[in-house]
Amino acid sequence: MISLQHKGIYLTQASDSNTLIESLSTGKILLAGLDLKPLKPAIFSDRSLQQFLEEEFLHGGAALESEYRRPLHQMSSGEQKRALLHQLIFKQAQYFLLDELYDHIDIAGQASIQETICLIAQTKLVIQLLHRRKDALPFINQWFVFDNNQLIEFESSALWNQWLDARELNPTHFPLPQPIKSYPPMPGNLVEMKGISVSYEEKPIVQNIGWTIKEGEFWQLVGPNGSGKSTLLSLISGDNPKGYGQELYLFGRKKGSGETVWDIKKNIGYFNSSIILHFSRLDSIEKMIISGFNDSIGLYVVPSDQQLRLAGEWLHFMGLYHLRNKPIQFLPLAQQRMVLIARAMVKHPPLLILDEPTASLDDAGAALIIRMIQQIAKESSSAILYVSHSKEEGLVPEFIIELKVSENGSIAVIQKN
Repeated sequence: MISLQHKGIYLTQASDSNTLIESLSTGKILLAGLDLKPLKPAIFSDRSLQQFLEEEFLHGGAALESEYRRPLHQMSSGEQKRALLHQLIFKQAQYFLLDELYDHIDIAGQASIQETICLIAQTKLVIQLLHRRKDALPFINQWFVFDNNQLIEFESSALWNQWLDARELNPTHFPLPQPIKSYPPMPGNLVEMKGISVSYEEKPIVQNIGWTIKEGEFWQLVGPNGSGKSTLLSLISGDNPKGYGQELYLFGRKKGSGETVWDIKKNIGYFNSSIILHFSRLDSIEKMIISGFNDSIGLYVVPSDQQLRLAGEWLHFMGLYHLRNKPIQFLPLAQQRMVLIARAMVKHPPLLILDEPTASLDDAGAALIIRMIQQIAKESSSAILYVSHSKEEGLVPEFIIELKVSENGSIAVIQKN
């Protein structure tokens, strides 16, 4: 009989969740004397989801039965995670091990998932792995921290919270590095959408979107999974052919007026966490920042003295100059994200797009990223478009554009913050 002492394990960025999951499920690590090795698990994790995606790629069809009735690779990341949870519910498991339950899940989806997990917790042991204190499930009654691959047990949730309160990362005190040269004045607005509508296979995604981004503005784009956020980003980046023939203006030119995709992208600094997967594991932190001057994956030209100087300023700004020759994988996850943001920002582009930069970070790491973003907003003329499901403490965008789903495609509601 499993004792329903539900357990929460907070992971710092110095620890790896996959290592912990393996150690728990094989009995190498015991939780307050509990050996999970003989018990049948239901594991909710990115690795579990990746296994289903690989199965789908190899064998075709839909790897998971879900409410969406379509293959995983056609779902948003949030939809994929809900499909995985749906699959696990019907598994004859003795305990549920949940890693980053809410990552990439919109607010409504989080509430629905929490309701489901609370029902499961009435009859099955639940072990939650999390990086953010605010994600803790309400019924957890035993708390641990996994730090530097060491498990620390706490006698009470109050002591666990005290340990987290004591963790601090020093904010940067360096001014924001300035570019080698400035972009020429932009004719008109950076982005202007007039009545933009997009459908795929007769399914409406967004309808009648009116949206203008001006120089130096700070925007946050929010909306539930599948509402069309990725569609709007692909229109802005010039990658989506649905922009042709519509009233879409990018960096002073109407889409389809003879511009190339490069003409659009040269005005954008772009961050998402998957960019790092395209770089060699041997690329140094310094080289990654310098590659931002040419928007290249890797460094293929000899950098100028000015570029080396500016990369050094960014490294000092982030407190990483002493690690400049180390591979980026050497860094904790939050600092990896900072380097990628610096790469996107090194030229001070007219528009900086940040796609979920705090996903999978712990509280201290997320605070570090938010401080960096706020300093960019304050000390540069770049417009910022921040995309995230979560409302982050300390993040203060000027404007919020929210996509609200309807049968005829999502509509945009814009408000000044």
